[in-house]
Amino acid sequence: MKVLLYEQGKKALKKSGIGRALQHQKKALELQGVQTTFDPRDTYDFVHINSTFKQSAKFMHSLQARGIPVLVHGHSTEEDFRNSFRAWERIEPWFDRNLKRIYGSADIIVTPTNYSKRLIENYPYVRCPVRALSNGIDLEKYAPNPDAVREYLDYFKLKPQQKVVIGIGLPFERKGLIDFIDVARKMPDITFIWFGHLARFATARKILRAIAKKPSNVVLPGYISGAVIRGALQRADAMLFPSYEETEGIVVLEALASRLPLIIRDIPVYEDWLQAGVNCFKGVNNEDFTRIIYSIYEQDLTSMVEAGYQVAKARSLDIIGKGLLEIYQETIAITKQKKEYR
Repeated sequence: MKVLLYEQGKKALKKSGIGRALQHQKKALELQGVQTTFDPRDTYDFVHINSTFKQSAKFMHSLQARGIPVLVHGHSTEEDFRNSFRAWERIEPWFDRNLKRIYGSADIIVTPTNYSKRLIENYPYVRCPVRALSNGIDLEKYAPNPDAVREYLDYFKLKPQQKVVIGIGLPFERKGLIDFIDVARKMPDITFIWFGHLARFATARKILRAIAKKPSNVVLPGYISGAVIRGALQRADAMLFPSYEETEGIVVLEALASRLPLIIRDIPVYEDWLQAGVNCFKGVNNEDFTRIIYSIYEQDLTSMVEAGYQVAKARSLDIIGKGLLEIYQETIAITKQKKEYR
């Protein structure tokens, strides 16, 4: 089998979680001996669509007409589009139409968590099976790496004992960047670094105002990949990810895989796989987050980060690859059945 991993707008989405999910799919499948391609002009036996734009739906329809098995990845929901880009309210009807166009005609949808599965299944236009499978995590990539830690420390000119809390994500209101900045304002003795970039024209005005008024202990380096961010994940004191809505949150898995103490908002997406006080910390407001951050310097978190690592390990790419193949086989059976009814 050769699989086309299709993502319309791949360049624009490269720095997002969807872009990382695409790379995870490639490695997960290759670990199972499956060939992959990103080029629609190539030959392939199966198509895994990762975008929800109008052109993606047209491509899906053409594949269905030709009897080629095609799966749609439910990275996006109506809920996680809100409070994202500037003027998202004006764009939302267009976004919802795109979801309806592709999810409403899909033969099968795979989405990262049971939470996002429930959301998508409850859209009135979805009539196909929806399966939950994590985006997975490349454990090797986040293994201890002293060189990466040195690059991180050098890049930010950090002192050996400097306290640092990091966050990662596009600068959306939904991701909790405003809360991240507000928490940092209450904790001037700690450096807060948020990794993530979005073009100014697409950034919500609330976010731009928050950035303009940020305290001096907040560092916003933009999008950084490679050793520097991996070093941050391994050397920082904690990750604060106060997102209000996620379908999974690949950065959460990155923190767990790096054995970095994780602080998240107590929202439904995490309720069946992340447990407060066992493998992470959970808060509901900035007062909680402030209290939790101070507390991490006063306790031994060895057992918590190890429990968190086990959560990541259960989502390693070799396991995800096997899960993808099972869903692919189900998709192939659906396509075959549709052919027989024609």
